[in-house]
Amino acid sequence: MAATTADGMRPQGLPPAAEITAPGRLPDAPGALVCVLTGGAAGDAERTAEAGPTVESVIARWRAARAARRVILAAPRSFCAGVDRAIEIVERALALHRAPVYVRKQIVHNRHVVADLAARGAVFVDELDEVPPGAVTVFSAHGVSPAVRAAAAERDLRVIDATCPLVTKVHSEVRRFAGRGDTVVLIGHAGHEEVEGTLGEAPERTVLVENLQDVARLDVPDGARVSYLMQTTLAADEAADVVAALSDRFPEVTGPDSDDICYASTNRQRAVVELARLADLVLVIGSANSSNSVRLVELAERLGTQARLIDGASEIDLDWLDGRHVVGVTAGASAPEARVEEVIEHLAELGPVSRSEVRVAVETVDFLLPKELRGTDVPHEPESEAPHEHR
Repeated sequence: MAATTADGMRPQGLPPAAEITAPGRLPDAPGALVCVLTGGAAGDAERTAEAGPTVESVIARWRAARAARRVILAAPRSFCAGVDRAIEIVERALALHRAPVYVRKQIVHNRHVVADLAARGAVFVDELDEVPPGAVTVFSAHGVSPAVRAAAAERDLRVIDATCPLVTKVHSEVRRFAGRGDTVVLIGHAGHEEVEGTLGEAPERTVLVENLQDVARLDVPDGARVSYLMQTTLAADEAADVVAALSDRFPEVTGPDSDDICYASTNRQRAVVELARLADLVLVIGSANSSNSVRLVELAERLGTQARLIDGASEIDLDWLDGRHVVGVTAGASAPEARVEEVIEHLAELGPVSRSEVRVAVETVDFLLPKELRGTDVPHEPESEAPHEHR
């Protein structure tokens, strides 16, 4: 007999047929959430936590999560213009030059996007010494330092630059501020690829700060010559505290022009503020290494709403949904919209779903492709079992 509830219903996600396992237990393997009940009491003494969840416990969790829900979608969400452009650059490079096309680092921080492009012939590398001399090489959306560009030239690589134009503007501002003699304070997160590239523009005059403590420790040669810039994916409220502290310490500090601030990060954060106000739970779709996605989770949590980062519907824990009937859903700027629809479909398997949208802005930004790729076409490919991450 397949696992069912007392009313004869089978929990969504539990296939009707299964391998026979120990009585009353579910196997640990991912996706293997089925067993045939072959006897044995739910409270058998030999059953231990290490043996994995029982059928009874899984059904109990499913029952607790099963409910009608209101799903509120954030807008804008998912790909921004810079991410769209970067992905299209790799697609067009593959169409023009054929595989392999090498990409330094992940083109954007999303494992689904990277896996899709890799399946189509993109080869992702950590450093340029992994690229054969003379090969076609794409720089990621996060930008690179002048040292990386020089290394590419030494290897005679055919470079196509997918750096987000807003990141390029930050690089230009670093050079401008440093060129006039300022100490440039970069507000960002150590180790992030965008930060590493930006610091490399003027390493002798640029210092990274991550928090208020870093501001307090700053030692600059001339307090009247200080400028600041921000990593484009920072949360606005998070950076505001640091900017205020800089202004307190250095009253003459100057910052970027307002149009240098990343519109996409700002819009997605504003939308999450609205979700956090309306929802019991906020689900942010994005990969763990996506800075802008992580910031959305942190922002919702700072506003007092439970928030979870997921790469897709399969990562939703039933326990999160127990007692939560209004779920906010958004996606980081590097996460495909297709993952949003999958999450809604998953929630609908647990009960009726009504959906609405809270929109804080309409995005019309469109960045030009590099001139060497303009006019090229991405050929249509037949549908496969693993469809491309459409934008």
